Amino acid sequence: MKRERRIDYVEFASRDPAASRRFFEQVFGWTFEDYGTDYTAFDDGELQGGFFRGTPVTSEAGAALLVLYAGQLAPVQAHVEAHGGKVAKPIFSFPGGRRFQFIEPGGNELAVWNERDSD
Repeated sequence: MKRERRIDYVEFASRDPAASRRFFEQVFGWTFEDYGTDYTAFDDGELQGGFFRGTPVTSEAGAALLVLYAGQLAPVQAHVEAHGGKVAKPIFSFPGGRRFQFIEPGGNELAVWNERDSD
């Protein structure tokens, strides 16, 4: 079974689960189902998870950094900013590719990467 011993579900603390939902719907096209005002579950087409009302922790404070993939980084970074996300680290190169890191409106830090040298 493909699920065996793999990450199956991920949950994020969010200061505002509704704001997190709007952001990920608009920027990444995820689908959601609300369970009251303090929890919203998502499906990104591959992985499922949820946002619960709480205080997020950034990667600098020790939280895991979830990294998404995009074929082109610059348009995604612009879309993140246009929908209320804040760029924590603009596009930079690292061995194996390039990425940027952002904080979504609920306070979670994530990254977007690709293996190309330029957009």
